[in-house]
Amino acid sequence: MKRTVLIIGASSDIGLEIAKQRAAKGDQLILHYHSNKTRINELADEIAIDQVLQIIQADLSRTEGIEQLLANLVFHVDIIIFSSGKTEFGLFQEMSHESMDSMLKLHIEAPWRITQQLLPSMIKNSFGNIIFITSIWGDIGASYEVLYSTVKGAQNSFIKALAKEVAPSNITVNGISPGFIDTKMNASLSQDEKKEIFQEIPLKRPGYPREVAEAVDFILNHPFMNGQILPITGGWMI
Repeated sequence: MKRTVLIIGASSDIGLEIAKQRAAKGDQLILHYHSNKTRINELADEIAIDQVLQIIQADLSRTEGIEQLLANLVFHVDIIIFSSGKTEFGLFQEMSHESMDSMLKLHIEAPWRITQQLLPSMIKNSFGNIIFITSIWGDIGASYEVLYSTVKGAQNSFIKALAKEVAPSNITVNGISPGFIDTKMNASLSQDEKKEIFQEIPLKRPGYPREVAEAVDFILNHPFMNGQILPITGGWMI
């Protein structure tokens, strides 16, 4: 049976791998992206034309962008995967109100609003999966990334609470908590800084986006898994 998967942040390194994986599994896709149109078009070209139902551009760090996405969602969605995200590096006392508002909208308000709009259809069909790509920092916190740690921790709480509420309708809510993954988000680190981090990871290497995508597939193949946050960290800081 073909399922329709909405991927929020499909042009991110992790989102791309998830999209390719779901397409290979035969799912139909709705692809959201913010600014990397070239990358999303290249992704769409790799996937069978009848599997890409819709491509939606929207900046979910702004109220107008959230409203734009919601207005364009016209298909029933079976699976929502939230893989978009950004961080703000720096001392908390130096964070601007604009940065705080942007981070809250992208990581909290947008998932709330999207989930709220799509849940009634899932409940009517008695089926649904919602998966968040959160972060190890949502569990243990990170100095100089207080905003990011806070919103990822909020996502973790949302997962656990919503999972209890919608489970009677055969809808599951889970998360994946990556450690250090080899993505553009970590591109600002020097090679020496990366090596230092790798020494702290028992597996002595970064994780890769495809390994996060494989964790998504693992969750989707285990319908009794609900309200869980799966660590993909290589043993780092556990």
